[in-house]
Amino acid sequence: MMMTMTTTDPYPTARLEDGDVRVLLLENIHTDGADFLRGKGFQVETRDGALGEDDLIEAIQGVHLLGIRSTTYITEKVLAAAPDLIAIGAFCIGTNQIDLAATTRQGIAVFNAPYSNTRSVVELAIAEIISLARRLHEKSTDMHAGVWNKSAAGSHEIRGRTLGIIGYGNIGSQLSVIAEALGLSVVFYDIDDKLALGNAKRCSTLEELLAVSDVVTLHVDGRPGNAGLFGADEMAQMKPRSLFLNLSRGIAVDTAALRENLESGHIAGAAVDVFPIEPKRQGDPFDSDLRGLKNVILTPHVGGSTEEAQQDIGRFVASKLRSYASYGGTSLSVNMPEINLAADASKHRLALVHRNAPGVLARINGLLGECGVNIEAQSLSTRGEIGYVLTDVLDEVGDDVLRELASLPETVRLRQLS
Repeated sequence: MMMTMTTTDPYPTARLEDGDVRVLLLENIHTDGADFLRGKGFQVETRDGALGEDDLIEAIQGVHLLGIRSTTYITEKVLAAAPDLIAIGAFCIGTNQIDLAATTRQGIAVFNAPYSNTRSVVELAIAEIISLARRLHEKSTDMHAGVWNKSAAGSHEIRGRTLGIIGYGNIGSQLSVIAEALGLSVVFYDIDDKLALGNAKRCSTLEELLAVSDVVTLHVDGRPGNAGLFGADEMAQMKPRSLFLNLSRGIAVDTAALRENLESGHIAGAAVDVFPIEPKRQGDPFDSDLRGLKNVILTPHVGGSTEEAQQDIGRFVASKLRSYASYGGTSLSVNMPEINLAADASKHRLALVHRNAPGVLARINGLLGECGVNIEAQSLSTRGEIGYVLTDVLDEVGDDVLRELASLPETVRLRQLS
């Protein structure tokens, strides 16, 4: 598949075969992702660890597809310095590390993996709930220190306890089902109207959930409104000697307040996998208000870090990047209107991102008709202020026609795929 790329303006100036497409994958993305893209003929470079803004700007020159995880931040400054970039793959669930508004304005598609690591996060949550309830981490620490402390004091079964889930999305809802199978009663709170699974009960307010939960677990996304979601006031409303887990976003929890409640004994134990500030590379120093507390399990953002999950994520996101680069497909894109069309070897395809304004499609088709271009098939989708149209034509479109399409005031980005 050949594709026409944009540089500093929406008119395509360089035609690339798949073998000329450059891909940069950061943060130890699973090798299956790189292998998949190489197998399609793409040039793939991989790097360990995240990159800061200046290093990323240097590394991204001439790159068409970028793959990251949760620690590389894609700012407007980075995007402005990457004229060849057409798509970003977040090989994780969250996309709050990407300036989505800026990517959309520039017609850069963003893809993530909203489902691939769900099971891994759920299993870690279950493991940590049991470990906290049985105080396994404390007993293990004592044993390593040479202390034999065989006692049932403070150890409990989870059966019959109430689990409060804050955020009932893909992870929260699956956790709900598995927790109920283990004998927990489940209540949940979500700002969206979500269907309860099994015997789970929806709480109308966060306060209602906190008042009845023996274990509170946070599964929210990284939207700015969730910053500081869970602080001293919320912790004060929890049941005495309850447990707390955060496997979602570090910015959501006041860790200083959590430490105070753990030290006072109001919260009996906590498990935290995410932090407001996290090291960028393996082996970098880590610090947190929660270090040194015996009743806390700390893990280095490994909720989705199982070999199975990372393999699935690598394949899934890589396939989305390839589909967009080669065929223009935007299925499950985070920021672009969704169109999913298969390749058709008998046709050439125009992929045009445009501002969503009345009459754009008519102007595009009118211009093509005036230039003698016969449309074989067409699909249009819009999303907010952005529209996206894929147009299949029988013959390759000439540069004069591409210039006319690029000159439309609504055009954001234009590619010719063939």
